[in-house]
Amino acid sequence: MLRRFLYEKNTYFHSPVKRVLAVIFLLFAGSVFSQYTIKGKVFDVNTKEPVPFANVVLKGTSAGASTDFDGNYVITTEKVSDSLVATYIGYQRTTIKIKRGVDQVANVPLVAIEGGITLTEITVKAGENPAHRIIRAAIAHKKENNKDKLDAYQYEAYNKLEFDLNNIPKKLKDNKAFKPIKFIFNNVDSLNSAEKPSLPIFMIETISELYYRSGPVLKKEIIKASRISGVQNPSISQVMGDMYQNINVYDNDLIIFGKNFKSPVADNAIFNYKFYLEDSLYIDNKWCYHIRFKPRRQQELCFSGNMWIADTTFGIKRFEMSIPLDANINFINSANVIQEFDRVDSVWMLKKDRIVIDFIPDLTGFGKGKYKTGIYGRKTTSYKNIVTNQPKPREFFTGGGNSIVLEDDATKKTNSYWDTTRHDSLTARENKVYHMIDTIQSLRFYKNWSKAFTIIVTGYQTSGNFDIGPFHKFYSSNVIEGNRFRFGGRTSSKFSRWHELSGYVAYGTLDEKWKYSVGFKAFLSKKPVRQLIGMNYKSDMEILGQSQNGFTNDNLFATFLRRVSPNSLTRVDQTQVWYEREWFPGLSNKVSFISRKLNTVGTANYYYLDTKGDSAIQPFIRNSEVRLTTRFAYGEKFIDGDFAHTSLGTRYPVIQLTLAQSLKDIYEGQYNYQKVVLNLSDRIRWGALLGYTDFTVEGGQIFGKVPFPLLELHGGNQTFVYDYMAYNMMNYYEFASDQYASFWAFHHFEGLLFNKIPLLRKLKWREVATYKILFGNVNNVNKQVLLFPTTLRILDKGPYHEVSIGIENMFKFFRIDAIWRLSYTENIKIPFGIKAGFQLSF
Repeated sequence: MLRRFLYEKNTYFHSPVKRVLAVIFLLFAGSVFSQYTIKGKVFDVNTKEPVPFANVVLKGTSAGASTDFDGNYVITTEKVSDSLVATYIGYQRTTIKIKRGVDQVANVPLVAIEGGITLTEITVKAGENPAHRIIRAAIAHKKENNKDKLDAYQYEAYNKLEFDLNNIPKKLKDNKAFKPIKFIFNNVDSLNSAEKPSLPIFMIETISELYYRSGPVLKKEIIKASRISGVQNPSISQVMGDMYQNINVYDNDLIIFGKNFKSPVADNAIFNYKFYLEDSLYIDNKWCYHIRFKPRRQQELCFSGNMWIADTTFGIKRFEMSIPLDANINFINSANVIQEFDRVDSVWMLKKDRIVIDFIPDLTGFGKGKYKTGIYGRKTTSYKNIVTNQPKPREFFTGGGNSIVLEDDATKKTNSYWDTTRHDSLTARENKVYHMIDTIQSLRFYKNWSKAFTIIVTGYQTSGNFDIGPFHKFYSSNVIEGNRFRFGGRTSSKFSRWHELSGYVAYGTLDEKWKYSVGFKAFLSKKPVRQLIGMNYKSDMEILGQSQNGFTNDNLFATFLRRVSPNSLTRVDQTQVWYEREWFPGLSNKVSFISRKLNTVGTANYYYLDTKGDSAIQPFIRNSEVRLTTRFAYGEKFIDGDFAHTSLGTRYPVIQLTLAQSLKDIYEGQYNYQKVVLNLSDRIRWGALLGYTDFTVEGGQIFGKVPFPLLELHGGNQTFVYDYMAYNMMNYYEFASDQYASFWAFHHFEGLLFNKIPLLRKLKWREVATYKILFGNVNNVNKQVLLFPTTLRILDKGPYHEVSIGIENMFKFFRIDAIWRLSYTENIKIPFGIKAGFQLSF
């Protein structure tokens, strides 16, 4: 049989035609029966982040695939090549060698084009840019594609957030100070790794249910599970949920880092962006248009990137966008947003969402550096179990219109719960992160650095059950007290997270008098409502007529930064008892009983006219009052420490109403009056081009008979430092009112002019302008209760107003303002001043 086969085979191949056919047959048969798979990840060579939606093809063939949301691709083919080609907009075309015709894993690193995406300009001579037609259609269909048009929806969201210290120089790693964590660097650093070499410092996972209902808009998020490593603070879980972190591309303006970015599908997007139609293709059986975009003008707060818009519905199927390198924003080396959508019940719902941010401490103001040490953050969110148009009853949405509830056992979930519930399994590196962070925190190295950071930020040093500080108040000086030395502190969280004792003692070398204070506060409850009580007593010096934001008298910085040392200090003995209740985040009440005894210091005295019309001295003023303060800020979110309650702000106005009633003859109170003060503040955003305006309106009136120290003493500023809560060209103790109204406006141009000037553009300076006006009066009765000192005046010649222009974001931290006083200048030698300030913002 074998002999016959060889004979027939040799006879068959004697024919040239048959030899050619045989070769073709063998090649075809080989291609059919030798199918193989190539898979891998496409990632950024510098950031190690995956590159979604990149194209990967076998060189010289039509076999290829696109990477998914996580940068992964799979090619199953019979076609053979020795090279793999990966391309994506904004990156250099990359070719790598592969093995021919065998199953394998091939990861492809892409190198970003220097300077970001470069789009070739084209001239369209007839008709409009074809991309504009698609963008206009997408804008026209925004409302019907936006999930917020639904009567109701709900879904489960899984959030994963990690922060790492990145780009750590080798010299720093080898530094003796980092020797205790050398093993950590060895564990995460690898030249061949597709992960970003970094030092993990924080990681959190949350699983939550979000509920939405329209008419009016009500939202509620229930955090079912939260796992935190790096910060033991349950309130962190609330702001890391989906409600606070979500970016909706259908909004005209996207608020990111407090900045107003214009969406690429905003109503006027064509005015802000340049669009280019790249391709059309099927994605998940939907015909989509691929459109590139970039800012129309340099340094405006717009994005560069790509989006894929579905035909017919013109909803966004997926998009990726990044902040351009030249954007006027601080401390951000790069920021990328990637979102993928699925069509659900006539709208496009998020399927996956990723935000990647590279923070860098660039203090020079001269641009961003690729290899500077910084902090790298990535947030990934996935969504499932989407339900539409099944609204929950209104009673379900407690706490106003936006409430976030952390379930009691959310932080106590087991590892098995997470393994079965999280939407995506953790990578090998992420599994190591939890252990590494816990290990780092147990080291003395970490504890020492943490103590140093706490001292810088809070001014306190923790020593067992006590926090000693604040250090900047340990020494100060003024013309009344001379050199003033103070020592104090408070109990630490180790002592109690529910109760806090505080106090200090101080001594002046010139007046040779002791000053002191003692206080107590405690939580009555933390959930479901936040309730506190407190009391304190102090006997110390005060500057009456100073803004709430001004340097206190016993402040080291005030000693060196004030224009003149105050000679009108008042000795105040004050007792205060209070109760505070936060009904839900953003709505709170505080009831206080306050008793104050005011004594003049030095040669100053309180004078009044006796029955004969002669001046007489009143030794002190004693006053007692009950005060009710109500504050409402819709949608406000907070980060809670043990007792700290730090607001993260709100997009809505903040309203505060204060009512006070004096208690004459109670606790030796001498006066009978009522006081009302109403304050409203808000921010108006004018779009990415024109910046934003902060404004405050306040009005108040005192009904009754009171001496001048109990009138509204309008806040002045006699330092070289700009104070946004004061009239910066007004002196302390200069104007008083028993009825008043004020309006303050602060407009931040965000580089509107400087961004257009080449020499200033790179500095990223920003223009700011301020206007403040104050109306006030004092009735005739209150003018005579006590005689006004010669320095104290009434606004009887019209309003006081001042205006300023300035430059902010100088070297990222400073601002300088030129301020003009426009009224009551007759006794002012120079109604103009220049003041500097310190501020930190993106």
